[in-house]
Amino acid sequence: MASRSDTSGRDYDAVVVGGGMGGLVCAAYLAVAGRRVLLAEQHDVVGGNSQVFRRRRRYEFDVGVHYLGDCGPDGILPAILSGLGAAGRIGFRPMDRDGFDRLLLPGLAVDVPVGWDRYRERLTAALPGEAAGITRCLAVLRAAAEDLRGKLTGRWQPGDAAHRELLLHSPGTLGALFARWGLSPRAATLLAAQSGNYGSPPSRTQVVVHAAMLDHYLRGAYYPLGGGQMLPATLVEVIEAHGGTVRTRCPVERIAVGDDRRVRGVLLAGGESVRAPVVVSNADYRSTVLTLCQPSVFPASVVSRTEAAGSRAAVAVVYLALDRPLELPNANLWCWADDDVERCYARALAPAADGTAADGGQAAEVPFAFLSFASLKDPGNPLVCPPGHSNFQVMTLVPPDDGRELAGYRRDRDYLAAKARLTNALLDAAEQAVGPFRDRITHQESATARTNRRYTGSGSGSPYGLDHWGGPGRRPDVRTSVEGLYVTGRDTRHQAGIAGTAVGGITAAGHVLGRPGLLPEVYAGAVLGDPDLLPRRGADFDPLRVSRGLARRDARGLARIDPPVLAGRPGRPG
Repeated sequence: MASRSDTSGRDYDAVVVGGGMGGLVCAAYLAVAGRRVLLAEQHDVVGGNSQVFRRRRRYEFDVGVHYLGDCGPDGILPAILSGLGAAGRIGFRPMDRDGFDRLLLPGLAVDVPVGWDRYRERLTAALPGEAAGITRCLAVLRAAAEDLRGKLTGRWQPGDAAHRELLLHSPGTLGALFARWGLSPRAATLLAAQSGNYGSPPSRTQVVVHAAMLDHYLRGAYYPLGGGQMLPATLVEVIEAHGGTVRTRCPVERIAVGDDRRVRGVLLAGGESVRAPVVVSNADYRSTVLTLCQPSVFPASVVSRTEAAGSRAAVAVVYLALDRPLELPNANLWCWADDDVERCYARALAPAADGTAADGGQAAEVPFAFLSFASLKDPGNPLVCPPGHSNFQVMTLVPPDDGRELAGYRRDRDYLAAKARLTNALLDAAEQAVGPFRDRITHQESATARTNRRYTGSGSGSPYGLDHWGGPGRRPDVRTSVEGLYVTGRDTRHQAGIAGTAVGGITAAGHVLGRPGLLPEVYAGAVLGDPDLLPRRGADFDPLRVSRGLARRDARGLARIDPPVLAGRPGRPG
């Protein structure tokens, strides 16, 4: 008899391609609903942009989980976990409720508190001459956010006349909203200062996207205790406990579709064929349509829209560890070198003549920097860094990668030179924000758009997904025209980020199961999973190990962290 982790000779009810947050949530809900599900992930661990990596046996760095919003008792992400029988399995530590984000513009600093009313008070106090325009814009954004949340959770109710009037102004772009109410570039920059959470300027951002992002964090900002890998590890536990299979280092070469445009299964790298009537692709949407499937199985309009689609910005990051603590509040820093947000985006995303801008450009300074401090957000986590050390990241937005060949890129002199320029510019921006630290660095490394492509399989290196797909703000639904084929992940209409992709994952699962109202069901308290099936976590529980899947859990090559008492004396990198 084949083991649970062996796909040879087995049929499945569903195959999920890719183990990002959307794919994991979808696979977990299919498993708890009794479906035989295989999740196939090309990387060593699942998690996508929610994964971590470890260095020097002392430091663990989050790739994309910098903070989470809406994780209180009525939060959407806790409800999704609860519906799987995993309530309380992840702890969420609140960030500073009086200022979880600090917005830094030239000559101006504003701490963003929890709550729409307090947020409005902070912004209008910072720019009193523009209080009327700011207040009107925030009223529209708040109405749009309430409308979207009501529809997601199944608690939508038509608003009063004033509410409906506000919603009339929500279609279109954020830039158009700012212009309608006469905001200056400085005020627009302040309202859009957290736009790095979705990676596009106001002129290219739909009002509802910005509204949803603000509402997400204004309900409270949190960090998962134990780091970002706790999320994928918990979902792997759910999948496997309910009979599903998670395979890592298991690339999918092709999604098999019959002449009748019905899914037949997948072909794995190495030639192994897996039969299934349902495939959910958490892979890059363009790869799904143009590579994993034959484009001929889709309508010509879908193919043309996909071929012409563009991506939002990519991200470049410097990961840092210091041999001293940082005396800072538990908040992120959003640093803008200019008080014109559109000009900053134009500078950040402008391609250089030699093509190096996708990996850092050639500017002496970055127009925007975001600083995230893991050692402040989860100070009790021994995996983050040794006692007395600091662990943080500095990042900026860069153009999406153009899909150039990855082979040998890490030895390319032009690439390395551009990467070094960007690294120095980000270090300069960080020191301007928090003070000098270069002489206390114990670990430093940089990642670019091409790094993201290499590890997550994103065709553009953007963690934010599609910028346009056949029209401004348009994105694919989780359902496709191919019977049995669904998509999820950062490219769909549910947007990027942990919450957006989790919502996309449960929505895709709901359609597969014939329960399109699955999210409202679990938000109302429905529990599909059996918590008694989930494994107990001992003192040796390692979320990175669990995230490799059962078949490879004890395979060689797992990076580990030394116990703090054995970590040795801090040293400088060689």
